[in-house]
Amino acid sequence: MKITDVKTFIVGTKKENLRRPHRGGLNWIFLKLLTDEGIHGWGECSAMPRYREHTCVQLIKELGKHFIVNKMNPFDIEKLWDKLYGGTAVFRHPGTLSTQIVGAYEMACWDIIGKALNQPIYNLLGGKFNEKLRSYTYLSMVSDAWLPGDLAEEAGPKVAKLVKQGFTGVKLDPIPPSVPQPREISLSELDYSEAVIKSIREAVGNKCDILIGTHGQLTTHSAIRLAKRLEKYEPLWFEEPVPGENMDEMARVARATSIPIATGERLATKWDFRRLLEKQAAQIIQISVGLNGILEAKKIAGMAEAYYAQIAPWMYCGPVAGVANIQLDVCSPNFLIQEGIETWGGFYAEILKEPIRWEKGYIIPPTGPGLGVELDEAVIADNPYIDPSTI
Repeated sequence: MKITDVKTFIVGTKKENLRRPHRGGLNWIFLKLLTDEGIHGWGECSAMPRYREHTCVQLIKELGKHFIVNKMNPFDIEKLWDKLYGGTAVFRHPGTLSTQIVGAYEMACWDIIGKALNQPIYNLLGGKFNEKLRSYTYLSMVSDAWLPGDLAEEAGPKVAKLVKQGFTGVKLDPIPPSVPQPREISLSELDYSEAVIKSIREAVGNKCDILIGTHGQLTTHSAIRLAKRLEKYEPLWFEEPVPGENMDEMARVARATSIPIATGERLATKWDFRRLLEKQAAQIIQISVGLNGILEAKKIAGMAEAYYAQIAPWMYCGPVAGVANIQLDVCSPNFLIQEGIETWGGFYAEILKEPIRWEKGYIIPPTGPGLGVELDEAVIADNPYIDPSTI
């Protein structure tokens, strides 16, 4: 089998994003690989920063022309990954663009392989270990969102509504994103953050885990101070308490608190995660399957398992990269919980010919071949690129 063409699509998600924060991004970037046997596969460049969508598409086309189209068998995953990631000295590093293109091509190849063999990808990577997948959502994504800066006591009732929907885990950022990073936070910000988490714990009791996100905003000292304040509320994790570039400092935070540290969304390869695990900087690994690729993510999950670390794949993207996460989750014994965009409904469901099932806090894995989903190209055509400067 040979890959014969690659098509690209930029999909605007405005109907889901009339107000911030955007649900999975303002624009989604998909690619479709075609083969000489009539089988096609879908991939997605996840977490592409704003203003770079067209750059991403151009790079997909250029790399496809030089390495993929009429040159590669989609079954040769290891060779494809090596050619795209290490084919030139420039690309052999975890750059934002290069690794996302690798991930998009790789998941499209897996989609083709699964369709050719009439098997879901997870059956080709070890089989179904998890029948259903526990999921969580971001508090700020719900329609009546609580956002940092609101009254702290409002957070509890908002999470209680999500618990009634079936969620057993909810993530939030008690401190709004800020520049520069990292920074020292004030006593008033510490008080506010503690009041938010207290409000949630009092509202939901032991029915829901609280996941704390910070996006690497804090200095080591501030992160430890905040963690000490929040330990008594038993958060499931403290995510990226300091910027991920300095794993030694993240390890200092990990040693200073009983709250498990979670990180990984900015790490792109097994070599990054090897350093993270060896330094004992985190015990919950947030692999970005769209950034790493499915096979690379499976290798990272296996490395984490040897350290008794759990995986909680990161997801702020469209449904193709989302379901690639699901394929990894199903076959991974150390799976903990999957990030999601609410209940995988709305535009997430509309753009798929058959939506991903979500029931009472759990994702029900698709059983179809490959990724198990198909994009509706008519819906894609009706939702073109959105220029961020126009909204």
